[in-house]
Parts: sequence; C-alpha cells; structure tokens
Amino acid sequence: MTKAGSTRTRQLAEQILAHIRSGDYPPGSRLRQEALAEAFSVSRTPIREALRVLETQGFVRHLPNQGTIVRVPEPREIREAYQVRAELEGLAVELATEWITDADIEKLKAANADFIRVVEGPATGEVRANAADDGSQPNWVEANDAFHDVILKASGNQILRRMITELYVGLLQPVMLATVSIEGRRMRENVEQHKAIIAAIERHDAVEARRQMTHHVRRSGEQMVRWLENKDA
Repeated sequence: MTKAGSTRTRQLAEQILAHIRSGDYPPGSRLRQEALAEAFSVSRTPIREALRVLETQGFVRHLPNQGTIVRVPEPREIREAYQVRAELEGLAVELATEWITDADIEKLKAANADFIRVVEGPATGEVRANAADDGSQPNWVEANDAFHDVILKASGNQILRRMITELYVGLLQPVMLATVSIEGRRMRENVEQHKAIIAAIERHDAVEARRQMTHHVRRSGEQMVRWLENKDA
C-alpha cells in the first residue's frame, strides 16, 4: 500500500468511526461495503481496508455469512467503564464545587430543565432516544451530556476532562445512543439524582456532591448493562 493509500485508509477509518460514535451506525448494525463506498464516494477496496483497520482497533467485527458489524460491548465492559467514570466524575464534581460560578450553576439548572422536559414529555412510560425528529429539543443523551459537561468545564482540570471524554466517546456514548427507549421511571430517578447533585454544589458541599455523582453514574451504568442484557436476551 502506498503512503497516499495508507493516509486515505486512515481517513476513511476515522470517518466511519465518527459515524459509529455519533450513533449513525449503532452497535450490532451491519456495515455494508457497497453502501459505505457510495456514502464516501470511493471504491470498495479502500472501504474494505478501512474496516480492517477498525477491526484491528476493536470497533467492528467480521462474522462469517454476516459481514462486518459494529461491535457490541460486553455488559462487563460497560459496567467496568461506568465504575471508572463514576470515580472520575466524582473527582470532577468535587473540584467543580470549589470553583463553580453562579453563572455555571444557572447553566447546570438549565441543562437539567432540558433533561426534565425530555423525560416528562412522553406519556407512554418510556423515554425515546430521539425526543423530537425536527430537532426542536435535544434527545435524552444530548440533554444528559449538557448537564455533565457544565460540571466537567467547571472542574477546571483539562486532563481529567479529556480522560472522561475519551472514555465516554470511545465506548459509552454509542451504547447510550443505541438505546431506543428507556423506562421512564428509571429516567426520572436520574432527574432526582441531578437535583441532589445541584443541591450539594449550591451548598459547596464537595463531599456530598462527590457521593451523589458517584452514585448517579454507577446507577446509570446499571441501566445500560440491564438494557444490553435484555437486548441480548
């Protein structure tokens, strides 16, 4: 393979991976070479090479008689990832409690208000991943991300923020985006947990804020694990 070919393969792999991480190609979906070649205006050969790169990196799998599919993380991986995320976000909120401004707290409340609108909107008992097809309001993943992002920014620790983002985008976000619906009762638990985190931050109680955040993230992880297990069943 020439250097130019290698560069193009790497670029295609990155483009396909971006679609996987954004939820366009959810876990378990089949990646057809013909469709990808048409989507990226290339021949099948560089697509095939790009998929091999992604398989080596562990993002996709080639299955006999099925072709290439986006790899579905094992429940154990998700549980372990959330355990790590809980500790990292616990530290983030502890730092944020010290440095957060009144303006940031208002942003945090506004983000949670968006999340509440998504959660309380449906009357079916389930919260859909896509709250509004016209883009007039965020889906539950976007609303939840906005809440956590305020805290990560307020922590003032760029290395910590980068570690959390890499863990989230690399493994957790695609699974979250793949959840077509979540039981409304469990999402309303998240609302109450968000409120408890905000209350601790407003009191500048770093210990309680960390405890609430760690509990919240671990509980969220169990929701994702349960969804994966039910999906497999």
